[in-house]
Amino acid sequence: MNTIDKFNEHIMHTYGRYPLVMEKGEDRCCTDENGKQYIDFGSGIGVNSLGYCDDKWVEAVCAQVKSVQHTSNYYYTRVQADFAEELCGITGYSKIFFGNSGAEANECAIKIARKYSFDKYGKGRHNIITLVNSFHGRTLATLSATGQEVFHNYFFPFVEGFINVEANNIDDLKAKLDDTVCAVMMEYVQGEGGVIALDKAFVDAVYELCGAKDVLVIADEVQTGVGRTGKFLAGENYGKSADITTLAKGLAGGIPIGACLTNEKCGDVLVPGTHGSTFGGNPIACAGGLAVLERVGSDGFLDDVRVKGDYIKSRLEACGEVESVTGMGLMIGVKLKTKTAGDVSREAFENGLLLLTAKEKVRLLPPLTITREEIDRGLDILIKILEK
Repeated sequence: MNTIDKFNEHIMHTYGRYPLVMEKGEDRCCTDENGKQYIDFGSGIGVNSLGYCDDKWVEAVCAQVKSVQHTSNYYYTRVQADFAEELCGITGYSKIFFGNSGAEANECAIKIARKYSFDKYGKGRHNIITLVNSFHGRTLATLSATGQEVFHNYFFPFVEGFINVEANNIDDLKAKLDDTVCAVMMEYVQGEGGVIALDKAFVDAVYELCGAKDVLVIADEVQTGVGRTGKFLAGENYGKSADITTLAKGLAGGIPIGACLTNEKCGDVLVPGTHGSTFGGNPIACAGGLAVLERVGSDGFLDDVRVKGDYIKSRLEACGEVESVTGMGLMIGVKLKTKTAGDVSREAFENGLLLLTAKEKVRLLPPLTITREEIDRGLDILIKILEK
């Protein structure tokens, strides 16, 4: 039995998969079990931030595996302490809770917001505003928070306490930000929703209105964080720092991790017994995270991400089939005039290029370390398909 048949026989069919069995990866390319090579413009949906098997990342992870691979959170590890110190230093936050995914990080943020409000104001101030077209995860709570009706099916009853506001509609925000609301949760760039950046005026309004009411701002930076937009946090592009920020995807370079970061106001809301995670802060993930922070935080790295993003946009905007290009840094959405994103993605796959889609757009999330030569190789394939 071949790999794909064996896979399909035993694993739930919860994904629409391409017929690619990845065997190994190096730099920004992967190779299938038949030896065919692919340039990866998706980086595992933004997870492989340093590409495949970066030398220093591999050294850090392997060294940790040979030391301690896991301990429960009844005990301390130096690597988790070092990682937390570095992450707080680079982001300016006060405290961190470590989990294993973006959904878990967002669940933690929801619990912090509701407990902060309960501790200070009592019952009845528990609603969280999220944005139409948002995506926050696939657990019951984060699915309920997601502002896309297409996801609100099958799993009834959904978790109550979430109110949707139209992105960039300040009047809608004002109308719904009443005394029952404890937090506003938003992505600065809606990734799964089509790689759409929020307007600065709307973001400014969120912070101003929330600040006046002691309503917390939660920034879901699961996809936008860790340098993806050309700043370590996408909020820096708006000059803002949320009360709570969630990270995951690219934070550990390919090892499962989630992080919920809080400012001083929220740092002591959770106390023993109110939240936990068996694997959260796993030493191997923290070692991978330290390697990512060292690289992303190095001089000029984020400047280079912005330069590469601008270059990709300029080449795509010159293509006649491209209607518009959205996003920030190396988080790019491409709206097409006549072709469908799915068809383009499938043809690119056949030609050795891995792409993503988001709504009607082709989505690019290449590794942050991608070189100009690799960018050109991938864009040559993509543009040739678009110009057919």
